[in-house]
Amino acid sequence: MTEFDIKVFSLSTCGHCKSTKRFLGECAVEYDFVDVDTLDKEEREAILEDVKQLNPKCSFPTIKIGETVIVGYREDEIKKALGL
Repeated sequence: MTEFDIKVFSLSTCGHCKSTKRFLGECAVEYDFVDVDTLDKEEREAILEDVKQLNPKCSFPTIKIGETVIVGYREDEIKKALGL
């Protein structure tokens, strides 16, 4: 298990987002995620503001592991951030 809070901002139809969630599952870490495209308008706008603070381009997936932000499906960077 990891001592980090892990949050994944994703899109339900994004292949890279699905791969990221699958990879985190394979690493046996607990994480929270939100599929931004499935939210209602007000929730989506609020979450997008949060994502823009982490990733100004607002691309997906945006992953926050502790204080580390990773944009895109990058196994090596995710492993490094998790200390694996």
